[in-house]
Amino acid sequence: MDQLAYDETPRILVVDDEQSIREVLSDFLTIEGYLVRAAADGAEALRELTRRPYHLVLTDLKMPEVGGLELLAKITELRLPTLGVIMTGFGTVETAIAAMKNGAHDYILKPFKMEEVVHIVRKALEHQRLQAENLHLREAVSLYRVSEAVASSLSLDTVLDVIIDATLHEIDADVITLHLEDPKTGRLEERVRRAPAGGDARPDGDLDFEEVLQAFNQHRPLLAHGARALRYFRNAPETRRLVSLCSIPLKVHHRVIGFLCAYSYARGKKFTEGQRKMLAILGSRAAASIENARLYQSLKSSHDELEQAKLSIEENFRQTIQGFAHALEESDRYTRGHSERVSQYARLIAEGLALPAGDTEMVVQSALMHDIGKIGIRHEKLNKQGRLTAEEMAMFRTHPAKGRRILEPIPFLRDLIPGCYCHHEAWDGSGYPEGLTRDRIPLFGRIIAIADTYDAMTSDRSYRKALTHAMAADELSRCAGAQFEQELVKLFLHEIEQHRRRARAAGQEVPR
Repeated sequence: MDQLAYDETPRILVVDDEQSIREVLSDFLTIEGYLVRAAADGAEALRELTRRPYHLVLTDLKMPEVGGLELLAKITELRLPTLGVIMTGFGTVETAIAAMKNGAHDYILKPFKMEEVVHIVRKALEHQRLQAENLHLREAVSLYRVSEAVASSLSLDTVLDVIIDATLHEIDADVITLHLEDPKTGRLEERVRRAPAGGDARPDGDLDFEEVLQAFNQHRPLLAHGARALRYFRNAPETRRLVSLCSIPLKVHHRVIGFLCAYSYARGKKFTEGQRKMLAILGSRAAASIENARLYQSLKSSHDELEQAKLSIEENFRQTIQGFAHALEESDRYTRGHSERVSQYARLIAEGLALPAGDTEMVVQSALMHDIGKIGIRHEKLNKQGRLTAEEMAMFRTHPAKGRRILEPIPFLRDLIPGCYCHHEAWDGSGYPEGLTRDRIPLFGRIIAIADTYDAMTSDRSYRKALTHAMAADELSRCAGAQFEQELVKLFLHEIEQHRRRARAAGQEVPR
C-alpha cells in the first residue's frame, strides 16, 4: 500500500449500508474539500483499504457481514494508518467504550447534523496530522541519538547491536539481518539475525546475494512486496509468507561492505519508502562506524594507526552532520543546498576574523545545522505565494527553539547550539527567540545571521526570484548596525567579493 502523506488532500472512506446516508455524507464532505469514497459494508471497506490508504474511515456501527466494530478491529490488526469514527443510532456508554476499545477515535450519534460531522472529521484529521509531525520529530531525534551511540563506540559487536536494535525499533520489522564482507575472504556473510522480543528469528529462505548487490550497483531502491520480493531469493521462504522486504547497502567510499535487510511477515504490514529512506540514513552512518570499529581493532597496537582511526572518526562526525542537513532539505526544492551555501559564507567570515581552526570548523558545522529545527515545520505553509499570516510566522519562529531541543540531548552537538539557536537574533534587539542585543548575541549566531540572510536573498523562493549579488550586498549594508553587526557586514562583503573574484579567475560560475 502507498504511504500516507499528511500534507495532501485528506482521503475519507464512508461506510454505511444505507445508500442515502452514504450519498449525503459523501456530498457534504466532498464540498468541504475532502476526497471521498463510499462502501456499503465493512467487507467492501476492507477491500478498498487494502487497495489504497485513507486518512479517516467514517463507519456505521450496525452493518451486515462485517460491522463497524469488526472493521475497526481489523484496521488495528492490519496496522493501517487510518483513524476510525463510529456512527450509531444506539448511543450508550457501553457502545462508546466498545468503540474506543476497538480503536475508534470518536463517535457520532444518529440522527446527526452535518456541521457536527464536519467538526468531528476536522478534529480527527488535525489530531492525526499532529501525531505524524510528532512522529517525524521523534524519528529525527532517535536517529541522532543512535548515530551518537554508533559513532562513540569502537567495538564492532557494540556497533552492530546498536544498529540492529535501532532498526527493529524504527521500522517495526519482524526480522532484521545484517550481512558483512569478511575482510580476509571478501565474501559476504550473515553476521547478525534478530527479531523483536518473543519473535521468530529462525532463517527462512535463502537470499540471493548477487541479485541484492546488482540492485545496489544499479542504484535501485530495494523495497519490494509479496511475490516481487521473491526475486531476491534463491529459495523462497517456506514456513511463512513474506509480505515485504527492505534492504539498504552499507557503503564506504562507494564500496559495498555489507547490507541490512528488514523482513515483514505480518499481513498488511508493508514497509514504506519513508522507512527505507530513514534506514538508508542510519545505514550510511552505520557503514562508516563499522569501518571505524574494524580499523580500530586492526590498528590499536600502533600509535600512528590509532591517530588514523581518530581522524576517521572525526570525518564520520562531519559526514553525520552533513547527511542530516542534506536529508532535512531534500523535501523542499527552495532550500535544497541552502545550509551548504550558508556554511561556505560563514567560513569566509570566520577566516576573515582569523578565528582558530577549531572555532572556524565549529562555525561551519553550526551553519550546516542552523535550520535543523525546521524538521518540525510544515514546508507547504512557508512556501506559499504572498506574505505569511501571523500564525504561520509564529510557527516559523519556533524552529530555533526546536533545533536547540534536538541538539541538547546529544553531547557532541551541544557546542553547535549558540549558532543554531541565535541566528535570527538582531543587533538592535528586534530579533528572536530571546531578543538579545549587540555582544550578548553569540559570535557564531551573528556570523550565521549574515550568511543565512545573504543566501536567502540570492536564492529563488516560492514568492520571489533571487536578488542579484549587488542588490543583496546593498541590503546587508542598509541593515548593518540594526539587524547585523556593522563590522561583520563590512568584513563579509569584502570577503565575498574576494571569493567571487577568485571563482571567476578559476573559470567558475558565480551568482549574478
